[in-house]
Amino acid sequence: MKEFEISFPVGQTPDEEVLRAAAVREAGLRRDAKPVCVVLRRSLDARGNIRMRYRVAAYLPGEEYHPYELPPLADVTDAQPVIVIGAGPAGMFAALTLISCGLKPIVLERGRDVHSRKKDMASLSRTGNVNPDSNYCFGEGGAGAFSDGKLFTRSSKRGDIREVLCRLVEFGASEDILVDAHPHIGSDRLPAIVENLRKCVIAHGGEYHFGTRIVSVERRGADGTLRASSSDGRVFEASRVILATGHSARDVYEMLRSAGFGLQAKGFALGVRAEHPQSLINAARYRGGIRPSLPPAEYSFVHQVDGRGVFSFCMCPGGILVPSATEAGTVVLNGMSNSARNSARANAGVVVSIEPEDLPGDDPFRLLDFQRSVERSMYECVKASGGHTNPAAAPAQRMKDFCRGIVSRDLPGSSYFPGVVSAPLHEILPEQVSSRLRKVFPLIDREMHGYYTNEALLLGVESRTSSPVRIPRDPVTLQSMDLPGLYPCGEGAGFSGGIVSSAIDGIRCARAVASGIR
Repeated sequence: MKEFEISFPVGQTPDEEVLRAAAVREAGLRRDAKPVCVVLRRSLDARGNIRMRYRVAAYLPGEEYHPYELPPLADVTDAQPVIVIGAGPAGMFAALTLISCGLKPIVLERGRDVHSRKKDMASLSRTGNVNPDSNYCFGEGGAGAFSDGKLFTRSSKRGDIREVLCRLVEFGASEDILVDAHPHIGSDRLPAIVENLRKCVIAHGGEYHFGTRIVSVERRGADGTLRASSSDGRVFEASRVILATGHSARDVYEMLRSAGFGLQAKGFALGVRAEHPQSLINAARYRGGIRPSLPPAEYSFVHQVDGRGVFSFCMCPGGILVPSATEAGTVVLNGMSNSARNSARANAGVVVSIEPEDLPGDDPFRLLDFQRSVERSMYECVKASGGHTNPAAAPAQRMKDFCRGIVSRDLPGSSYFPGVVSAPLHEILPEQVSSRLRKVFPLIDREMHGYYTNEALLLGVESRTSSPVRIPRDPVTLQSMDLPGLYPCGEGAGFSGGIVSSAIDGIRCARAVASGIR
């Protein structure tokens, strides 16, 4: 097998004959060779003449190409149960993996099913009233189900990414995600995929229980059985529990601290959502604007400013902004895109790294408390302004005004449905965040001319980039250091970030469970 790279104009899709000819030319094969060509990766190169680049594997006669095969799923109706707390990416893929290992997953989710969640999110945008158990972060599919469905992770250090991507294709995603460098599903398509995954788990003997907020996990007795109790009095028992509750389940951290767990403060990032006209980003990235064959342009950047990383996060081309608070009296924003990415605006988080050493003390909740205090300050700012009746409205400022320390006299249009209020974000944000953001925006303009503009709107706050708390676990067995049989998992435990890495961690934990049971 030989690998080679080749590029084509955007909109031109190479067929098998074109790839074979390229294999002869680029990989030095004989002219009469008839290799099987498989596209491994496809990416858009916007440097100079915009082209699509392909990485291709050529298999010669006698070399068999074996497509990736997913682990088979068994009927686990009568198998040993394993409790999975949380139905986000980590919990869902843990459930599937348990089935492939012959174990029965009992999935407990505090929120509602993925379709019922839509009603709660619509109510949140319309009224600003937060359902603490069903919102953009909590419910079937987790935060990822309604935050775009970007699958950027390509690291294979912790597991095989193909298992995650192939499962998503099996449940309805486009096969394009198997080869695209920046695979994307879309918030309009993810609910059906999440539902199909759940139906598969149930069809193979697993269980789902919605509206089940867990308030304690404890050992029942000497036999090693663990008991998970819900807020409505129900009790679930199993010898193993996978805890996959996501990066915003603050009550779970409180529950564990009350039970004596040794939690740790963990770095995260906090900043703003920056919203531009998509046409401006297209012009900056494509040097002259979009053409019919080009997708809406996206961007990413990382800078070091005064000793801390400042970077783009969850960039949504052709996207919209959504309210992501999980408790009353706070304002939190996130971004999402549908599969067509056809909104007139682009948005991205622009965030500053916050490390445990940035805040004094040894309280494991000090970064969480910092995160919450900023979210509350956003809410209080809007409330004090009297400029909006929706409590989910966001304080906002034009980009150049922010950098110059000027409150914007007026604001451009925004995709954020709850509304915006002109506010001094440069003062409301913590100085360690505000000062670095004011320096970074002009820097970005050197790379992407036109980015630094008063046509861009900054909205506060983007704070749910990752968990500010880590739940320690044994690096080999993946079990809790404080409660054997409990497996802290995914973003909420502080061991992943994003849909794919969370799914991989769910797979790892499920296999560790199976290994420990055998």
